[in-house]
Amino acid sequence: MKYPQIDPVFFEIGPLQLRWYGLMYIIGFVCAYFVLMHLSRRENYDINKKEIEDLLAYGVVGLIVGARLGYCLFYNFGYYLSHPLKCLAIWEGGMSFHGGLIGLVLGGWLFSRLRNKSLIMLADMGALAATPGLFFGRIGNFINAELYGRVTDVPWGMVFPGAGGLPRHPSQLYEAFFEGIVLFVVLFFLSRKVRTRGILISVFLVGYGLIRFILEFFREPDPQLGFIIASITMGQVLSLLMVAAGAVLLITRLKSGGFSRDNART
Repeated sequence: MKYPQIDPVFFEIGPLQLRWYGLMYIIGFVCAYFVLMHLSRRENYDINKKEIEDLLAYGVVGLIVGARLGYCLFYNFGYYLSHPLKCLAIWEGGMSFHGGLIGLVLGGWLFSRLRNKSLIMLADMGALAATPGLFFGRIGNFINAELYGRVTDVPWGMVFPGAGGLPRHPSQLYEAFFEGIVLFVVLFFLSRKVRTRGILISVFLVGYGLIRFILEFFREPDPQLGFIIASITMGQVLSLLMVAAGAVLLITRLKSGGFSRDNART
């Protein structure tokens, strides 16, 4: 299949540029806001409109800072150790989902402490709200022709600019579908059936981790790292840690309340 050449700059006035990738972030945050508002109208979520707006602000800062620092630490530590000021050069690219997740957790923890809110409740809400952002973020990767897949002979393989002349898996679209759409559907269904605190974030951690681990076999490894252990990439190592953390949390929460209604602020 022919790769659709899309100008990464969506809008431009003089030196001011709005790129598709940045627009995808904005759309993802807007979608997160509406998902959080939808959840707040349910009886078992103790949070109002103003608090959601503030929570989202904490989340935006935590995500961007965490994603950038995560990339610097996990994917190119040696380079950024020698050029620490380059950590601030977000416009040059380089964001890590796993680092962004850590940033979100820290932002949510700080918000919960300052506003006396249940952290596990906020985590459940954030798990569902994050999935649209995952979808649009991967679409942004596709438009930027970055994080493409490995060489393939499947009929839908694409020749990405700057990736040589061989067709590759459009792995960004695989991830957009499974991490964004499929995971959203699963979590949305659970959010309507399950009331035990911690189930949604547990399933998110396990689900995303497994999806990412599998799809990494179709994605080209980061050139500066390659494979970490045998044919395992850094993304897969971090995803396995997510699965382990999610599984432990899921077992703990099931033992504490099963799938019964649980409105305790724990």
